Amino acid sequence: MTNEVSKSKIIYSLFWKLTERGGTQGIQFIVQIVLARLLLPEEYGLIALVTIFIALANVFVQNGFSTALIQKQNADEIDFSSVFYLSLLVATLLYTVLFFTAPFIAVFYQEPLLIPILRLLSISLFFGSFNSIQNAYIARNMMFKKLFFSSLGSIIVSGTVGIITAYAGWGVWALVTQQLTNQFMITIILWFTVKWRPKLLFSFVRIKSLFSYGWKLLISALLDILHTNLQALIIGMMYNPATLGFYNRGRQFPELIVGNVNGSIQAVLFPSLSLHQDNREKVKNMVKRSITTSSFIIFPMMVGLAVTAESVVTILLTDIWLPSVPLLQVFCMIFALWPVHTANLQAINALGRSDIFLKLEIIKKVMGIVILLITIPFGIHAMVLGVLFSSIISTIINAYPNIKLINYGYIEQWKDIMPSLLVSMIMGGVIYSLRFLNILVWQLLGLQILVGIMVYVGLAILFRIESFNYLMNITKVMLKNRKGL
Repeated sequence: MTNEVSKSKIIYSLFWKLTERGGTQGIQFIVQIVLARLLLPEEYGLIALVTIFIALANVFVQNGFSTALIQKQNADEIDFSSVFYLSLLVATLLYTVLFFTAPFIAVFYQEPLLIPILRLLSISLFFGSFNSIQNAYIARNMMFKKLFFSSLGSIIVSGTVGIITAYAGWGVWALVTQQLTNQFMITIILWFTVKWRPKLLFSFVRIKSLFSYGWKLLISALLDILHTNLQALIIGMMYNPATLGFYNRGRQFPELIVGNVNGSIQAVLFPSLSLHQDNREKVKNMVKRSITTSSFIIFPMMVGLAVTAESVVTILLTDIWLPSVPLLQVFCMIFALWPVHTANLQAINALGRSDIFLKLEIIKKVMGIVILLITIPFGIHAMVLGVLFSSIISTIINAYPNIKLINYGYIEQWKDIMPSLLVSMIMGGVIYSLRFLNILVWQLLGLQILVGIMVYVGLAILFRIESFNYLMNITKVMLKNRKGL
């Protein structure tokens, strides 16, 4: 009975997480399209540079301890309040550092406008210190329905503000205003929808206990952010902001799609795995399900986006963004591998092996930096291809520990996802052949999407791909649970 209730709760949580991510990312997608048609690539490039430094600071504010709160089986009010006050202190210290180092960063990149932008956007660190604890509370208790309201409400308000200010001619400040408004609204809505409040409690002993697990994740997250944004830092230094804008736009579309689907599944998977960390067979089955289901959904999306990239960019963003097309196509292949990466890493974390997680991150980041240094002289396209090569090797590295931990190795994982990959490639070949039709670009894109869906679903039924049947069944269960709860 307990397992059935747990399964029901997981499905219900997954439904609301998918709804939250789908709704917010869908609205954000529309907002970004409108803003991209109103603003210039160089303005996006400036924001991209600033975002890198804020993302690095946010690692110390939001990562490590919040994950430790979810993983710890008996976390209480003392744990939550202690982490909250520590996060607030860290946010204050880092904001001060960014405020006073902003002029030096602006001089280095020869962009004086970076000073006020960085100082203003860094205020989001304070919102993050509160939100990270609220999100940990939500994830731990699987209250993803509440996250739906905060995310959807904030993106609607901030998106409206961003579009209005962009139409008013605010330029780069429209993006600044939109991002700050989004973080502020999330904080306000969570305050009224989540019951947790910080109490006047603090324990160095609890912090030390959480730190013993969380510091490895914090360092891992820092390495990941540094490695992920190192390319952008180098591009910003070697090229103009417009080039960085094309790079970010090429990355943004596939990251948005994959982050929505895969992020939803992983957000529910980690607390679920943590609950069953003593049952390795159960953990293996859950990781196996996560990889096969995520891949079945993500592979056709990435293949389809790569094939239709030129039409998508032309229609949605206008011809000014066409230089981002080849970058977008490579990023589609990179992000298609995310389900394999994240499911393996979630299993390692849920089992309490953050030491292994850190070792893997160090190995991968050293490898990635070496590949980056080799590809820099050959230009931005070679650098992105280097990331693809690094990502492929990383799938092997991430899967290796799980051979012993949960008896789920690399070869078995690829056997599980191969049917979805092969069907996606066949679908991609079919819709690519439609390019030779002499029709308007918007007609071509519409036809490719329609044919792509029909071919993929048809082949899934023909070859009896298990993930398709599973998704059909789980959809029925989610709808049933939604009515019953």
